[in-house]
Amino acid sequence: MIVRFGYVAMSMELENASPSRTMTMASFSKLADREAGLRRLERIAEENLQNTLRLLKHNRYLGVHVYRMTSKIIPLATHDALKDWNPYPALAQAFAEVGAFVREQGMRVSFHPDHFTVLSTPREEVFRKSVDVLDYHVRMLEAMGLDGQALNNIHVGGSYGDKAASGRRFIDQFAKIERRITERLTLENDDKTFTAAETLAIAEEVGVPMVLDIHHHAVNPGGEQAIDLWPRILATWDKLQWNVVHAGTSQVLPPKIHASSPKNASDPRGHADYLDMEPLLSFLRSISSTTPAVDVMIEAKRKDQALLKLMDEFRALEAAGEEVRVLDGGTVELPC
Repeated sequence: MIVRFGYVAMSMELENASPSRTMTMASFSKLADREAGLRRLERIAEENLQNTLRLLKHNRYLGVHVYRMTSKIIPLATHDALKDWNPYPALAQAFAEVGAFVREQGMRVSFHPDHFTVLSTPREEVFRKSVDVLDYHVRMLEAMGLDGQALNNIHVGGSYGDKAASGRRFIDQFAKIERRITERLTLENDDKTFTAAETLAIAEEVGVPMVLDIHHHAVNPGGEQAIDLWPRILATWDKLQWNVVHAGTSQVLPPKIHASSPKNASDPRGHADYLDMEPLLSFLRSISSTTPAVDVMIEAKRKDQALLKLMDEFRALEAAGEEVRVLDGGTVELPC
């Protein structure tokens, strides 16, 4: 089984490369010239895109093929007061350069809109805002020229006092969203409300792939074992038949899982600086006979440093004679 590892948004290794520079609405509102303020926002966004490209080149140097981009590339892009602003023409070249590099390198990139993006909400204005946020993420992927292997991952949302009704509302409201948005969605189990089994049932109903978060499952298991759910989770990825390239060979887009470790005993849901290898490796070995490839997003506070540490640990296992082979700076092979 081929396992590729990625990290989230920021690099701890690369200096002065934040892709998330911003401006608050309060600061923007104080500007005397609104048009000049919009041009300033566009310049910040262009710098964020340039730093995104720097991070992708950093990843290529490391041998990392999987990366989650920040949602904060365009400051204030979804603010209600700026609905008449269209920054995409001014940013077209910068977006195109990022997308071209992703395609040339065969990388897998994604977004994870924040937890305020909830399709299960009973409030119409929150639902509309959530769709606006998803549209913003899709527009960025379209501006990059990336096809349907570049996806946006979300959670089901809150229970609002009745989890079953909330799940049904997600399904009903999902059907109201245009396809160009929904065809780029994946659905992830969360750490407090919707368990892996509950999330899987909804993902199957609406026809989107499920991203299994093994840390969330550990703190919100719902009585099911992840390995028992895995065949169904794997099946949700079957419709994604786009080819990705790794080591000169083509394969269908692998399923993705999330991995992190508890911050401490008093905060088991929080994310630690680094990743404890053992729970992840145990799960990967349990699915290796059924899964030719999987991508793992590491959600650790130390970002790329956590990935580098994990790869060092894999190299140590390989040197000790364990059945693992390190293929490059972000990929290992486990026996099937």
